[in-house]
Amino acid sequence: MSGIPRIKCPHCQQLFTPDARNATRQRYCSQPACRKHSKAESQRRWLQKPENRDYFCAPEHVQRVQQWRKAHPGYWRRAPRSPVALQDPLIEQLSVNNLNNAKPGTAALQDALIMQPAVMVGLIAQLTGFALQDDIARAARRMQQLGNDILYPPA
Repeated sequence: MSGIPRIKCPHCQQLFTPDARNATRQRYCSQPACRKHSKAESQRRWLQKPENRDYFCAPEHVQRVQQWRKAHPGYWRRAPRSPVALQDPLIEQLSVNNLNNAKPGTAALQDALIMQPAVMVGLIAQLTGFALQDDIARAARRMQQLGNDILYPPA
């Protein structure tokens, strides 16, 4: 036993064990609907305070937000960077056609794309509309599987 008593979630009325790091303050369980309700309740309590009622409405707040955005350009477009996020799931493929019919001085499409990983990530992000690396990696795996199915159909 962890020694932390189970409590009842005010939204779904189910008993749950709060997280040990937050046991004295956690009131809602981790179900998505309960978390959403907790957030709405928290916002409602925050907005009930007189000093917060016009927090986002006054002209000085508009100016404050505009200055912050100017100081942090592209903040909303940033995604966490991990240099190997898209390389991990890729599998090595054996070459089917060993004939080299390329003209001297021209690079294969694969060579040009491998040299530009940021271009590939940007292209996948543009095509799918995803900005998070996990979503882009999932889309890349799906695209790779589709490419394999097209290039190497089952016999």
